Amino acid sequence: MRIGAQLYTIRDHCKTPDDFALSLRKVADIGYTTVQVSGTCAYEPKWLKEQLDKTGLECVITHIPADQLTADPAQAARNHDVFGCAYVGLGWYGFQPEKAETLDGFIAQYGPVARALREGGKYFMYHNHDQEFQKIGGKTILAHLADRMPADEMGFTLDTFWIQAGGGDPAYWVEALKGRIPCIHLKDYAYGRKMAVIGEGNINFDRVFEKAETSGVQYMLVEQDDCNGQDPFDCLKRSYDYLRACGLE
Repeated sequence: MRIGAQLYTIRDHCKTPDDFALSLRKVADIGYTTVQVSGTCAYEPKWLKEQLDKTGLECVITHIPADQLTADPAQAARNHDVFGCAYVGLGWYGFQPEKAETLDGFIAQYGPVARALREGGKYFMYHNHDQEFQKIGGKTILAHLADRMPADEMGFTLDTFWIQAGGGDPAYWVEALKGRIPCIHLKDYAYGRKMAVIGEGNINFDRVFEKAETSGVQYMLVEQDDCNGQDPFDCLKRSYDYLRACGLE
């Protein structure tokens, strides 16, 4: 398993191409070798490849706008070929548990997207928040998605903070979705529902790492949507230092 940085953490420092390029250098200087590109300014695939090559970073997964995915998933796959990224992610879908048809709507909308990406050599990844731990018919939305979307067409970018916020057990879900979670988000949960630097909150990451090791996780990406007024680059560095102290690279 390799550790990486989810660039959504530093999205406010990636609003222009120049700032985006500088931020990639700062992330590489911390020691990260892989990133998820999400929440940045618009970019051309060739430009991103050039910046990644300059910094020695590898983009292993993205979140791209939903309209790009649904309009032309085949083109999205070709774009990802340019910078060598295998995983194409969707960061959000508005499920409403009181309306079961929203689950049907997701399948209808993103089933074809997932298949088109697979035909293009990519793997569609869905990122959870806490809303997927609401239940329809006594079963969580996350479980419904796992049952109804074929494992070879859609994986999950499990987010440890949002699992905990939804009342779930991060390590349990890492194990439950074994084989379809090549990338996960590491985000700590502190008292008061605060997002924290890894190791400074209350999630039992030893169990998460243990289950990740046996569940096919390839990349564990540090993400902190809210750094509580602290420098997000410093937060990324403290998380990196903690993970390295745990023996991860």
